[in-house]
Amino acid sequence: MLSARENFLETIKPDGKPDRLIKQFEGTVFYPPNPASMYIRGNRHRGMEPLKDRFGTTILWPENQIAAMPHVTEDNKVISDITEWKEQLVMPDLAANASDPALWEPFKEKVAELKKTGSLVMAFMPTGVFERLHFLMGFEDMFVNYLTEEDDMMDLCEAIGEYRFQYMKLIVDNLEPDIMLSHDDWGSKHSLFTSPEVWRRFIKPQYEKTYRYMKDKGVIIMHHADSFLEPIVEDMVDLGIDIWQGALPENDIPKLQAQLAGRMTLMGGIDASIVDRADSTEEEIRSEVRRACTAYGPGGHYIPCITYGGPGCLFPHVDPIIDDEIGRYNKEVYGVE
Repeated sequence: MLSARENFLETIKPDGKPDRLIKQFEGTVFYPPNPASMYIRGNRHRGMEPLKDRFGTTILWPENQIAAMPHVTEDNKVISDITEWKEQLVMPDLAANASDPALWEPFKEKVAELKKTGSLVMAFMPTGVFERLHFLMGFEDMFVNYLTEEDDMMDLCEAIGEYRFQYMKLIVDNLEPDIMLSHDDWGSKHSLFTSPEVWRRFIKPQYEKTYRYMKDKGVIIMHHADSFLEPIVEDMVDLGIDIWQGALPENDIPKLQAQLAGRMTLMGGIDASIVDRADSTEEEIRSEVRRACTAYGPGGHYIPCITYGGPGCLFPHVDPIIDDEIGRYNKEVYGVE
């Protein structure tokens, strides 16, 4: 029987030979903190007072809300006129505020400890290029600007892409993670937010240098997007993405597995609207997990998982049942749990 780490690595190899399905994030340890994140995002917690991140976006996390969210209005949007974005936006200075080696030392020590456990250490890059754009100006302005102010919008995209490259480089060079969980939601449950052509022009180029650097450093790229992304899966392969985390069941996962033939692993497939509710029953959870394992497991290069952008469900009773049902499936199909 392979170790959890070995099974994870075999699952994502094009010609790998895993001996069972992975139980969500099994074999990895999620380690999101670092000096760059602390500088950019601030101290976020449930019930906090509204705060502004380093880009100037207002972030809310009321006590009754499940996570922090941007709050962009006509009065507080950072960029109200894309033609004046250079005057309206002050880009965070990562070099001045998050590059001192002394700041990184305790985090490097913690990563070294985690690696000794045998798990793959997963670092975290939230708020991708597309997301940052609507954090700065709202969705409506963003969509209009793609179409009416292409030159200024491209300049802003490139500036955000370069910032994100520097953010990534600080994490990779200092912490040397095994995996990078990189976020950018590019679509809704049923479609891309833009046409594939608009995405390819404005968004895709901003990931080429960043993801190439990680590939060159041997970092596994796990891109989170709990979205419908069928039209751009080949582009995701082009970018070097190893794992698409958050693959919603609204995508035709078996079709994509056949198309990709091991070039990218799909992680997700479990419908959160069915399983992750305060009143979800054990029977409902097991039924949905078994459906996903049965439908997608035989296609290979699949990791059954909730589609959120990190380990854990909203309601504490859910995750243990998901993992246990994957274990039951593994025992029945592969003879190992």
